[in-house]
Amino acid sequence: MKGFGLVLLLPCLLLAACGLDSEPQLSSPYTLATWTENKVSGEIRLSWDETGQAWLEAVFMPEEGCHLYSKDLPLEGVDGLGRPTQIEVIPGGSLVADGNISDSVAAITDADIPGLFIYPVGEVILTLLVELPQGDGWYDEQVSITYMACKDGRCYPPVEAKIIPVRVPGVEEIGG
Repeated sequence: MKGFGLVLLLPCLLLAACGLDSEPQLSSPYTLATWTENKVSGEIRLSWDETGQAWLEAVFMPEEGCHLYSKDLPLEGVDGLGRPTQIEVIPGGSLVADGNISDSVAAITDADIPGLFIYPVGEVILTLLVELPQGDGWYDEQVSITYMACKDGRCYPPVEAKIIPVRVPGVEEIGG
């Protein structure tokens, strides 16, 4: 009888270890993707409130001493200097941008180049209101990011329109 109990217990332990539920446990904010390139690490997150309003967040974490450029810079920079820090939803998918990008810190004027706006050294979070896909599944989508990091007068190659695949929940998955 003792062996029979082990026979029943072993499959249960294996199922618990492997996990029966293939869908992730959702909590806000929920990390969708991460990256590291050209002196910046980051993550794409999804957050939402009790009404189901959703925000896509891009967290840019430059290496110590590096700064990023303002989200409001032109795509080609100012006289070719700098690149804007950006997040965009790729059109054509079921994830839709629904507003302007906001930033977690205010940009300041670069001390060496008037008219060039930079974020203070440290983390920058860009937030974009989005409409999630209708339904209760998970959907493959794409976002793009752009940024350029600089430190002590040296700038690293820009990351421009880098495509990041994400898998987002439908409205009903988050209770909206």
